[in-house]
Amino acid sequence: MKCIDYDKAELLQELTTLKVHIHHLETQNKKLAEQCACKENIEIALRERVKELNCLYEISKLIDIHKKSLDDFLLGVVNLLPVSWQYPDITCARILFKDNEYATPNFSNSKWKQMAPIKTDGKNIGRIEVYYLKNKPVIDEGPFLNEERLLINAIAKKIGITSERFSLDQQLKTEKNSLKKTNIALHEVLEKIQHEKKIMGLAIQDNVDKTIMPILDILEKGLSPDQKKVLSILRKNWEDIITPASGIENKKLKSLTPTELVICNMIKNGLNSKEIAQMRGICPDTVSRHREHIRKKLGLANNKINLTTYLNSTQ
Repeated sequence: MKCIDYDKAELLQELTTLKVHIHHLETQNKKLAEQCACKENIEIALRERVKELNCLYEISKLIDIHKKSLDDFLLGVVNLLPVSWQYPDITCARILFKDNEYATPNFSNSKWKQMAPIKTDGKNIGRIEVYYLKNKPVIDEGPFLNEERLLINAIAKKIGITSERFSLDQQLKTEKNSLKKTNIALHEVLEKIQHEKKIMGLAIQDNVDKTIMPILDILEKGLSPDQKKVLSILRKNWEDIITPASGIENKKLKSLTPTELVICNMIKNGLNSKEIAQMRGICPDTVSRHREHIRKKLGLANNKINLTTYLNSTQ
């Protein structure tokens, strides 16, 4: 009898131990199931994030591809949206931009909608709408994920920035064309001015030849050699007035004083320092100082270029 009781007690003990093991195994199994579910959720979340990143990347590519067409860009964007959401098979979308609408081929309104405004300069100029065509479990924002909210906001912002760029590019193109037309018109005006200037110069030259030069020819007959030199300078000055000097070097001549310009004119016409001093009523040393100042202002201070040659080359 005692043996039987002992066997029962032993069996009860083993049964209790077995129950403990079973409970432990059930607990471990539950934890493993939770871990598997967690791992699966993580994998799903990662796949969704990859889809979202791919969407933004593809939109960036569309910006480069459709640099000249905002319509093509927006149509490309709207067709990227369904595959970037959690249930692409039942997803449709459209973009309303100003007075235009861009929609996926399967677009249809439904009560399961996610929307984001498109803004430029703080003003609404359109919106993005993403719809589920069938009911799905409520997650964060209805059947939509919080991450999808972030994605649609990011896309709306990118569209706003891109539309501003398109607008600026178009404005720049318009201004460039306008400037081109203005330059053409200005060129035509300048050509006309040059033509009229040439005609005017020829007319003045003709008048001088007919009226002033004959008088100078008469005066020259009764002049002394020194006076004839002065008259020669006068003739040359008339030519300079009628046919203005051109070129970069003339800008340097503007830095000279009136006295230095007179002396330059005499040097250019072949007068030496002694002759200039005699005609100006000054000493030759003063003329030499003027010549030094002139050479310095013309950038010839340390140059061996002959001043007479240089002055004549500026005409």
